[in-house]
Amino acid sequence: MKRFYQFYLIAFVLLSDFVMFAQPGDDDGGGGLEGDDTPAAPIDGKLIWLAIAGILFSLYYFKSKKQKA
Repeated sequence: MKRFYQFYLIAFVLLSDFVMFAQPGDDDGGGGLEGDDTPAAPIDGKLIWLAIAGILFSLYYFKSKKQKA
């Protein structure tokens, strides 16, 4: 049960980040797609390096886990 509470707390902290930094909506009910929209945020070019680092970390983790077993 303690693990469930830890998971719940971590999930709450990580997911509350989206709510705290969300931009307020200004929906006027018109439903139009054209207008004074803010420009879309670009996808960061460094995202591929983050993915590579994640893959390398997972390979390292599973390799070290396999050696212990």
